[in-house]
Amino acid sequence: MKTASLVERLKETKAYLDKELGPAPKTCVVLGSGLGAFAESLTEPKVLEYSKIPHFLSPTVEGHKGQLFVGKAGGSAKGVASEIAILQGRVHYYEGHNIDEVVYLVRALKFWGCSQFVITNASGGLNTAMKPGSFMLIEDHINLTGLNPLIGKECLPLGPRFPDMSKVYNRELSSKLKNVLEELKIKYFTGVYGGLLGPSYETPAEVRYLQKLGISAVGMSTVNESIALNHMGASIVGLSCISNLAAGLTDSALTHEEVTSEMAKMAEIFSNVLRNFCARI
Repeated sequence: MKTASLVERLKETKAYLDKELGPAPKTCVVLGSGLGAFAESLTEPKVLEYSKIPHFLSPTVEGHKGQLFVGKAGGSAKGVASEIAILQGRVHYYEGHNIDEVVYLVRALKFWGCSQFVITNASGGLNTAMKPGSFMLIEDHINLTGLNPLIGKECLPLGPRFPDMSKVYNRELSSKLKNVLEELKIKYFTGVYGGLLGPSYETPAEVRYLQKLGISAVGMSTVNESIALNHMGASIVGLSCISNLAAGLTDSALTHEEVTSEMAKMAEIFSNVLRNFCARI
C-alpha cells in the first residue's frame, strides 16, 4: 500500500464515520476472540458493519463478528457512563491479508479521533500459575511475527520514521486498570505478551523457547496494532485473557473451540472490568 493511498483511504473512512456517527469518542476498545459480548452491553449503541465502512475488511474467524459500536459504557461508584467506540473483532495476517490491512482498523479509529485504546486478546499462558480464566495486564511485548506495519515509504502525516517503543503501554492507564482489577478482587498477572503469526498453535519446544525469552502469554494479534498506534501517538493499555495453558504445559490438545468457550465463561467478569475501567478514563 503506497503512503499517499493509505492517507487518502484513512480520509475516506474518517469522512464516512463522521457522517454516520459524528465526532469520535476519546476511547476505543479492541475486542479479541470470543470477547465480543462487551459490545452488546453498551447503552444507546450505534452499530456499523465493517462491510459497510470504506476500506474495512470483515473478519473470517469465529469469535470476531466484525462490527463497530459507539455507545455508553459505565458507570460505577467511581465513574460515570462515558461514550466509547468498540471494534468487535479484528482481522489477522493469517487470514491472508497484508500487514497494512491488519492494522487498518485501529489506524482508522485513531485517524477518526480516538486517542486512547484498550487492546484485548485471548492468549495462551506460559506460566502454569495462569489458569484459564485469568487476566494479564500487558507491560510490554515481543514482536515475533517478522512483520512491522511501518515498513515502507515514510508517512509523516501519521508519525515519525523511527518511533520510540520504550513506553508502548501507557503507565497511567495501566495503573488505573490495575486499580479496577484490585477493587473488583480479580486475580491478575502482569507480563510480556509474545505476538506470533499463527494460525497453528506453538509446539512444546517453541513454548519452552518463548519462556526463556521472558514471555508470559502468547497470541496471534496485538503487537502490530500496538506498533501502528504508538507510531500515531495513541495511548494504549493491553489486557490478555488467558484462555488456555500453552502447548506442553498440559496433556490436552489445543483447539479454537476451547479458546472461544473459555472466553464465553469470562464474558461477564471481563465486561464488568471494562465497564468500570472505561468509566474512569
